[in-house]
Amino acid sequence: MASLERQHLRAEITQRREEGCAVGDLEARVASALGEDDEELLAALYDELDALQPAASFPYDEPSTLAEIRALRPPGPRRMAVELGAEDLFDRIYGAWLGRAAGCSLGKPVEGWKRSRIDDFLANAGALPLDDYVPFVDKAISPRLRSSTRDNIEFMARDDDMDYPILGLLALEDAGADFTPRKMANTWLSRMPYHLLYTAERNAYRNFVRGLWPPESAIHRNPFREWIGAQIRADIFGYVAPGAPELAAELAFRDASISHVKNGIYGEMFVAAMLAAAFVTDDVAEIVKVGLSEIPANCRLAEAVRETLGWCRTSADWEQVWERIDERYGHYHGVHTINNAALVVMGLYFGNRDFQDGIVVAVRGGWDTDCNGATVGSVLGLKFGAAALPGKWIGVLNDRLMSSVRDCNDNRISDLATRTHRVATELMTTPHSKPDQPAPPLAAVDGALQGEWRLQLAQAEWVLRVQRDLSGTVEDATSGDVSKLRNVETDGNKVRFRFPIDKGGWSVDVDFEGVVRGDRLVGNCFGDGFEMHATGVRQRP
Repeated sequence: MASLERQHLRAEITQRREEGCAVGDLEARVASALGEDDEELLAALYDELDALQPAASFPYDEPSTLAEIRALRPPGPRRMAVELGAEDLFDRIYGAWLGRAAGCSLGKPVEGWKRSRIDDFLANAGALPLDDYVPFVDKAISPRLRSSTRDNIEFMARDDDMDYPILGLLALEDAGADFTPRKMANTWLSRMPYHLLYTAERNAYRNFVRGLWPPESAIHRNPFREWIGAQIRADIFGYVAPGAPELAAELAFRDASISHVKNGIYGEMFVAAMLAAAFVTDDVAEIVKVGLSEIPANCRLAEAVRETLGWCRTSADWEQVWERIDERYGHYHGVHTINNAALVVMGLYFGNRDFQDGIVVAVRGGWDTDCNGATVGSVLGLKFGAAALPGKWIGVLNDRLMSSVRDCNDNRISDLATRTHRVATELMTTPHSKPDQPAPPLAAVDGALQGEWRLQLAQAEWVLRVQRDLSGTVEDATSGDVSKLRNVETDGNKVRFRFPIDKGGWSVDVDFEGVVRGDRLVGNCFGDGFEMHATGVRQRP
């Protein structure tokens, strides 16, 4: 099998160039090295690419940490007043799930096709303009996609675009708003088959297995870190944060950061914030504006969204808007975040008053058709609500969604909506900032990690001692063995650290992630193949 460097070097050169790095003679050196049988040389060249920094002349500000992203975002309503009763809230969430499934099903048979190929196919099939699902034509559409074509749909067929909101829901049900990137990574490992993940997600999953956890898992040998994979995982985090775009974007950040950086992260934050806003306003331009308020104002994604919205406002013809998008952003890969996000904005704008128009425009635009149809269908489905969605698009699904997520293979969409509604209701009762008021810091400091703690994990107990400079030790209370703490990090009252557990002649590293609440330390410990709840109590002199 070819090394990762051999597989990904060409894509990495493209990625580094798009990030604003001058690759110099590296492209020629890589091309030469790929013709040789020298894996060490390829690894060294990859390391050189990793070490590059964006040129000083690069006109964009694109960080990958939440604090830096928030420092660069424009003003926005971090929280909006939601005036929906329980039934209406459920109808919106159910509509979002149904709309996502319908849009995904529409785009699934033509995934990866260019716009010209899609329209030529539809014209030859007598289905242009498109006003229903894509027809099945033997030899033009793969037989394995028949179940997602007109007159053949009995459910939402398995698709990664629908697996991800289920995975996110599972993490939220287990940990609530306190879920961490490591929690999300462990959810993937325990619930999702590796071979059904693609591009950035597959590389991140491989990094988890190798012991590289977020945020390192997003970076190591992962040239797809700004592609669309995170953007298609956003929806569940918007569904559970009605009227709270800042919260939705933060939850999306935690998910995105396990596999993506920069614009890859922004895509997920942007979509999650739009969905949160769609509970409050039905104006697509305002929904897009709220989405933009949660990502850096001067990033490539924000620029593409603003330009697309401007083109939409000056043209009544979506095909003219598409031409502008293709001319300006068509150089990106067909599954990159930026060009596909532009198509999403176009679909939302032209579907502002008609669900069908939105998903059809998004899918006929080409590139990542199932992803774009799903995202547009999700936002519009939430905006309109399930009761208002056309039966032609949602009735054929029969309220069923198939998935590859372990123990969630055959789902009632209404059940997923009920579970999502439950999480959303819980989060809505959690204190957050008032509408139109500045949000509190990421985590209010109500305690510090310094001191001595009795840490309980299952039946075992450790004594945790942390100094003011965050150096420290952990002592096995049974054996008396003492080890140094490693990788200690704090963010307000959120803490992370690593310590070893002796397993009878060999040790396993355990990562703790949690929060300090006064004299209580609460969180989860993650190790080699396990996850356990852990609690600690501060010992007073």
